Amino acid sequence: MNQRQKLIGSTLIIAGTTIGAGMLALPIASAGLGFTSSTIMMIAIWALMAYTAILMLEVHQHADNTATLHTLAQQFLGNNGKRIATFAMLFLFYALCAAYIAGGGGQLAARVNHHSDIAVTAQQGSVILTLFVAAIVATGVKQADITNRILFAIKLVLLVVTFKLLAPQVETSNLLQSPSDNLLLLSALPVVFTSFGFHGSIPSVVRYLDLPPMKLKKVMVIGSALPLLIYLIWQWTTQGTLSSEQISHSGELDSFLNLLATHSHSGWLMPALRSFAELALLTSFLGVALGLFDFIRDMIGQGSRLLTALITFLPPLGFALFYPQGFITALGYAALALVVLAIFLPVGMAHRARKMQPEIASNSIGLIMAAACGVLIVTAQVAQMVGLLPAVG
Repeated sequence: MNQRQKLIGSTLIIAGTTIGAGMLALPIASAGLGFTSSTIMMIAIWALMAYTAILMLEVHQHADNTATLHTLAQQFLGNNGKRIATFAMLFLFYALCAAYIAGGGGQLAARVNHHSDIAVTAQQGSVILTLFVAAIVATGVKQADITNRILFAIKLVLLVVTFKLLAPQVETSNLLQSPSDNLLLLSALPVVFTSFGFHGSIPSVVRYLDLPPMKLKKVMVIGSALPLLIYLIWQWTTQGTLSSEQISHSGELDSFLNLLATHSHSGWLMPALRSFAELALLTSFLGVALGLFDFIRDMIGQGSRLLTALITFLPPLGFALFYPQGFITALGYAALALVVLAIFLPVGMAHRARKMQPEIASNSIGLIMAAACGVLIVTAQVAQMVGLLPAVG
């Protein structure tokens, strides 16, 4: 595989990790904001995440290209930084993997049961899905890259079909609606923020491409911009097809998708959306599992790939099968862990790296602004948890 192909593949790994099945619920979460406000918020959060991704690359310049977040935090922030990075990474990625295993296992079982005479339980579907992803991830980034490219291409075809079916139903009056409650702008911040998370995969991509880190800026910017573009088109088609009131009152995701299907007057929309959701879950699971696998392998000292795979996949599989409420509760704190992982740690490490090179002029305004955004997101998440802000959706 030549370098150009690996660059394209790595860009799609970033994009595939970012675009999860939760994308379908974004219009519900942002229904009270209106299209203009939600668009501005998404662009701002994308810019924030792209900036902190570039900070990660800046930090990688001063470390070995095989370094993971565990190694980087130890090098620049000492033992306390390493502990914080380890906790945030494991908490977030184990919770996400457990969610993907549980949700994907149920989807797989339903798909098999619908199209064959074989009876598969959701638990069996979870085990099959885990074995499939574990086999790809344990083989290496190259295999994950190839698999992700195929799945991402199919996802794009499904999205084109979806947009084509919904575009004729878009009404300008729906897109011009104002926020129903200005406090919802704060409430929606954590939800939209988590839709742009991919930073745990950055060390794996740096290692895979084996290029000077600062040459990888385009991979990070384009890889994160693709989800932004897709999110904005999805918001335009859904918020233009349905009014804010209709989306807000639809309640659950299935009801929202059924309402869209009714307005599209097409029997193709629901199958396309459900297939997209399944593939989005799988590509996001691949990207998250890849980042977690490399992180754990670095943490245990480059041990055997089989041992690393067991440590990577058995805990989330166990939680998904036996303690479902535990990881569902943990997902409520996902935004907090992601703020640490994607904002506070990159900002802290970049600040320390710049202090180590006093001969290079350092502009701290960007670091301060990024950290302030992180504080705002954490505040919004906590305020919503204790009931000081209205819930979204």
